[in-house]
Amino acid sequence: MNILAPVRRDRVLAELPQCLRKEAALHVHKDFHPRVTCACQEHRTGTVGRFKISKVIVVGDLSVGKTCLINRFCKDTFDKNYKATIGVDFEMERFEVLGVPFSLQLWDTAGQERFKCIASTYYRGAQAIIIVFNLNDVASLEHTKQWLADALKENDPSSVLLFLVGSKKDLSTPAQYVLMEKDALKVAQEIKAEYWAVSSLTGENVREFFFRVAALTFEANVLAELEKSGARRIGDVVRINSDDSNLYLTTSKKKPTCCP
Repeated sequence: MNILAPVRRDRVLAELPQCLRKEAALHVHKDFHPRVTCACQEHRTGTVGRFKISKVIVVGDLSVGKTCLINRFCKDTFDKNYKATIGVDFEMERFEVLGVPFSLQLWDTAGQERFKCIASTYYRGAQAIIIVFNLNDVASLEHTKQWLADALKENDPSSVLLFLVGSKKDLSTPAQYVLMEKDALKVAQEIKAEYWAVSSLTGENVREFFFRVAALTFEANVLAELEKSGARRIGDVVRINSDDSNLYLTTSKKKPTCCP
């Protein structure tokens, strides 16, 4: 996709999309962080207001539906003639979040063991990790922890957002889904990931899921930049005060008008 192409009207996010299940979401706030909203309104930081990209890697067993999931969202298509991904592939999807151009770079990695070494070289630098499993295959859920462990070898666990996604929901009976979801929620809580259940065939929850990923990665991206821009610089005055957790005070820094 051409990253300079106009943002589609249905990719404009003015509000924070909500989670699928509150018990499986680490981020339960209903609105964007006030500092993020304020920064986007005022363009106070050096990079807010310019084009921004977040890298997202999609991992999981062979045939769980990683490629179909990405294609359903990016191309609104579903190809039942499955072709295994060789190494890696990626799609770029543009959004506009709080008036700021933003893109998700979705890296579709191979699930086959023989391509694992090739795919793992592309794990580094991810802002979000999507671990996909088949809602009709218990083994694929059990393997998600190993996929996550492999992905975290190339990333800082404290700086990535995690999503556990059950695919092929259309193939589950209501009774089967209830049982699998119970196990999936346990895994999601153990690995501190947000849980979603989707169907690439019908499109159920696919759009909502990727909007959620885009919003949360954007928010994390902006907050990280605000922290970086607020770090101590040469010439700053250091105030030593045991009652104040903020030890760095910039004399020339102006007070923001809408947020701390």
